Parts: sequence; C-alpha cells; structure tokens
Amino acid sequence: MKRLVLMLFVLCMMFSTTVAAEEDYNWIEGGQPVDLGGIATVDLDPEFIFLDAENTKKMSMDYGDPVSGLEVGSIFPTDENATWAVFFDYEESGHIKDAEKEKIDAKALLKSYKEGTEEANKERQPGDRFYVTGWDIKPFYEEKTHNLTWSMLLEDENKETFLNYNTRILTREGNISVILVTDPQNREADKKLLDEKILSKFKVNDGKKYEDFDKSTDKVADYGLTGLILGGAGLAVAKKAGILAVILAFGKKFGIIAVAGIAALFGFIRKKKRNNQSTGSDDSLNQ
Repeated sequence: MKRLVLMLFVLCMMFSTTVAAEEDYNWIEGGQPVDLGGIATVDLDPEFIFLDAENTKKMSMDYGDPVSGLEVGSIFPTDENATWAVFFDYEESGHIKDAEKEKIDAKALLKSYKEGTEEANKERQPGDRFYVTGWDIKPFYEEKTHNLTWSMLLEDENKETFLNYNTRILTREGNISVILVTDPQNREADKKLLDEKILSKFKVNDGKKYEDFDKSTDKVADYGLTGLILGGAGLAVAKKAGILAVILAFGKKFGIIAVAGIAALFGFIRKKKRNNQSTGSDDSLNQ
C-alpha cells in the first residue's frame, strides 16, 4: 500500500507538477516531538519535516494509491542533496512473541522471497521485472529494543541494484513498520541517519510498549518473527520486494530515472518550505 506512495508521487511530480503544486498538506517542521498515531513519538530533527497520519494518507489518495489505513506518519529531509524518506505504519496484529529470536532461518526466508518474486515476474512485462539477489542485511532481532531488522538486495533486468530496508518495532498489541526509501549510492549513509537521527529519538508510548503486554487481556498474533518478515497476515508475496523495485519497474516503463524523480519530489518539498518561511510561518509547512 504505502510502498507505492512515493512511486506515484514521483510519477505525478514528473508529469503533473501543476496539480501537485495545488495540493495542501500540513508539513510539520522539525525541532519538536511528532505523534505517530498515538502509539509512539519521534523527536523530529530540525532538518526534517513530517506528515502526520491523515496527511500521509491524503498524499497517498491524491496520487491514486489506495490507503491501507495503517499509515501513522512519514518523515522527509530538507537537505537539498538528500533523496530519502521514511514511512511509518502501525498494525494491531496482536502481541508478536519473539520466541524465534535465536532461530530465524535467513536461508529459508531468502528462498521464499526469491520464489515469490519469480512467480510475480510471470505477470510482469519485460522491462518491469526484478529479482531478489540476496541479503543486504540478514534478519536480526534486538531483544533490548524489540526491533526486527532486515534489508533485501534486488536488481532489475539490467543488473542495477536496489534495496528494501525494513525495521519492525514490536509493541504491546502489534508492530510499527519503519520503511526507509533510499537509493543505492546513499544507502549506507541513510541507514546510519535512520538509526542515529530517527530511531534513536523514537519512543513507544507508555502503556503501548512490548513489555506492557498483559496475557490475561491482550490478543496474541498467530505468527512470530518469521511470519512478520514474510509480510505478516494477508500480504501478497508480490508486494514484498519493496518500493525502490516498484519505482524502478514503473520508471523504466515510462522512461523515468528513479533517482531523478525522487530528487524532484524533495525539490518540491524544499520549495514549499522556503515559500512558507518567507511568509513568516514557523509552526508548519502549510502549502
């Protein structure tokens, strides 16, 4: 669902900039805490801007991407040289037990991803296909923070490499999905930025934390860490390969260079920020 948002935003930015300029999103400036759906907060870095749940959903709908209803926010940079974004979802899946923390079978998971992608490629046209080639980061679980992280390497038919970097933060009754969208050239720097400037300032609210689980009242999910890596309940295998691969597939089809499109998106955001600042507003980036 939300993995298509940026792709559609990029396409519309390239072909419909006039329409995009008329949209009205409530951009919240950094330097203050921002709420993620009442489940968690992030102390937003001064160099970032934020869309809350409703504005993230609105952006998705405005560009033709059906919302999942799970969106709780998104973060973008104001650095004119940056080409990344972070999307947050919250799924009340039930409490996910971490009993598999020492038994995550990365080899079997990779095989499942590869087979699922190959099957999905049968429905794609030449030029739109992509392939899972291996792990960028094998799945690992941090028991102290209850974070599950993995990063998948993908490539297109021209052997260009992309990645899908995922973090799942377990909570009392579900999990928060953190999706980093970036380009291959900046992936290491952007993963470091995610860890140091976003996840380090991320806090699950009291009463919603993993350790607040009450077995006498709270629902338990019918899958564990492996199931979460494979998409949780009800997600199609074809959607597991990640937003960059989707951007690439559509970008090739329409003759668009994905990174240039992402840069156009952030150029648009920065322009709106500058226009807003020139009017003297300091609370939000209202277009």
